[in-house]
Amino acid sequence: MTSSPDLLATPSTERYRLGKLLGNGGFGDVHEAWDPALQRTVAIKRLKPDLVRDQPDNLLQEARLAASLRHPAFIQIYSLEDDGHSKSIVMELVGGKTLHQLLSTTELSREQILDIVCQLADAMAQAHAAGLIHGDLKPANLMIEPSGQVRIMDFGLARKIDPLATESGDVLQTQGTIAYLAPEILNGKHPSALSDIYAVGVLMYEMMHGERPFAHLHGLALAAAQVQSSCSQWAFASDSDQDMVALVRSMCAPDPATRIPTMDAVKAAARALRSPASSTSKLPKISTIPLPSSSTWRKIGYYALLILIVAGGITYISISNKLPRQWLPSISEATRMSNGMTALRHFDREGSLDIATENFSAILEKKPNHAAAAAGMALTHTLRYAGDRGDASWLQRADASAQAALALDDQLALGYAAKAYVRWQQNRQEESLQLAEQSLQLDPSNLFALNTKNGVLMYMQRYEEAERSIKTALERHPTERMFMDQSGELRARQNDYSGAEKAFRKSIQIEPDAIYAYANLSTILVRQGREEEALQVLQKGLQVRPNGLLYSNLGNALFSRGDYIGAAKAFERAVSATKGNSIAYLRWANLADTLRWIPGRERDSQDAYRNALALIKPLLKRTPDDATLVSRMGLYAAKLGDSNTASLLSQKAVTAKPSSADIRFRAAVAYEVTGQREAALAELISAQQLGYPTKLISTEPDLLALRSDPRFDLLRMEREK
Repeated sequence: MTSSPDLLATPSTERYRLGKLLGNGGFGDVHEAWDPALQRTVAIKRLKPDLVRDQPDNLLQEARLAASLRHPAFIQIYSLEDDGHSKSIVMELVGGKTLHQLLSTTELSREQILDIVCQLADAMAQAHAAGLIHGDLKPANLMIEPSGQVRIMDFGLARKIDPLATESGDVLQTQGTIAYLAPEILNGKHPSALSDIYAVGVLMYEMMHGERPFAHLHGLALAAAQVQSSCSQWAFASDSDQDMVALVRSMCAPDPATRIPTMDAVKAAARALRSPASSTSKLPKISTIPLPSSSTWRKIGYYALLILIVAGGITYISISNKLPRQWLPSISEATRMSNGMTALRHFDREGSLDIATENFSAILEKKPNHAAAAAGMALTHTLRYAGDRGDASWLQRADASAQAALALDDQLALGYAAKAYVRWQQNRQEESLQLAEQSLQLDPSNLFALNTKNGVLMYMQRYEEAERSIKTALERHPTERMFMDQSGELRARQNDYSGAEKAFRKSIQIEPDAIYAYANLSTILVRQGREEEALQVLQKGLQVRPNGLLYSNLGNALFSRGDYIGAAKAFERAVSATKGNSIAYLRWANLADTLRWIPGRERDSQDAYRNALALIKPLLKRTPDDATLVSRMGLYAAKLGDSNTASLLSQKAVTAKPSSADIRFRAAVAYEVTGQREAALAELISAQQLGYPTKLISTEPDLLALRSDPRFDLLRMEREK
């Protein structure tokens, strides 16, 4: 018989590439990391050296305990690593927001709260059945995935339940967060299943009210308040659902013997409140809840009190439901503003603009004359427009908000920064630059003014000025990845692919879960003929967060390898993605280009080209002099057989930006597709001289016949003389 494999792995943590710090706790730090062997992103918890020295078996025990749990709420453990200096747990990297982050921006609905409690209780019931407790349940240890799935993190205090344990504890030494510790723990008892139940009750209270009980207290003052008071004295919102109040109180009873006894009972109670008849539903019948041993009179008293609470709640609800809902207490104005601005800095993350909108709207609802919130809303609307240019109303709203912000405070740097960004998107570059400079005179470090100034200068091809401006931005904000991305973009525009690669790699180091840098880096690698590396970068980005832009780049990489079936699948995912849509027309065009080479998909290809044209027409109507848009529309017209339109638009684009290798290359393809070989040859040679990658020219299917034309080599040699 073979024994089960040990979790202790050979010394191999060097094979993981550590990324950013995700958090830290009593046992050590947690980092994001890349596993190049298995091509996946993981989380690594590195144990503190003193813990390894003093308790060498704890890490192995913790990993085994956590790995034994099979509920979807628990984090999957991959391995335990020992590099000879430190020990680490390698585990699943979970996406989403912690409950702490969620509560800082969102007021959860009744259904959401009960769903989280149900999931949490169901998972912890399994842990308790296995003889395990958590001991540190708190908002920062609960991750809510975009799907709504609850994930329980950091089983750092997990231990076997020992009914014979009698040692006293010390509140100053306990690793659990005081606010969520049951009174018996604060009195020296060890954690138990009942103390986990108490923590879930505190979490439910916090989800109902936006903050925990005694939120103004900390440390020993908080511990004293929890020991000396009772949940019956906690302040609940005047219109709280009284069935939910009763459930919280049943979980947080100060005496463990009178507490709702099991996580299964908690789950049953929360599930009953979620039922269609929840307006009149009660906690489970007394007979269905087994109690731990205690006096009969205590049982009767407890349930009599519980019934009175619930019954009283039914009468109260019929009155209180008519009142407007109020949450205790409201998130501070400063916190709202900070949350909104942070979300704007991470605009490329799913849901970030929703978070920004929620926070700025909450401020403006209470204070319509809040200039900074109006400016923040202007930036949010402009970013929405930039992400999906099909809806120009976003830009109109942004303009109105920016004007309102400056009317309220003409000395607000953020107001000028917001208006500058609006003007840039309106194709009013000179005015945008002036507004950005006004913002920087008031606040030389304003992120959004610097970002707009850099972007406009690059758009206007004033590259030397852009170089100086980006350098200044990086000096003021050395860890701000948006400026490192702009540095890479500037070098890419100047065909300095090596410099662009360095900048994008640095951006990923600064913020490993930002999608744009992965997409940009993959593009630069393809331009250098390094397709395999590009594919690895894209796969890493997709592991971090699936995104339409990454799928689009993946399609380009596969297309350049001649894998048209794989490219088509990637482009189909790109056009179906709900994330940023700034290049939606390009994704459809890429899909169309790919489908042309797959037998039987010609009609689908034509439909995709039509979709691309439909999306690009309104953009071109608003910015008729945008050479890139003109060039692309000419190319799509060529693919649809409209040679006259293709010729006119290609010539217009080349005239507007004769130094653009990309525009010259698209013109060459458009001319070749419409049978204008001489013009195609001339434009292709120009594109090559301007730095368009030879590799991409050699893999473009539409240029196969042209590359075989003897005149191609003759013209190239003549141009090189």
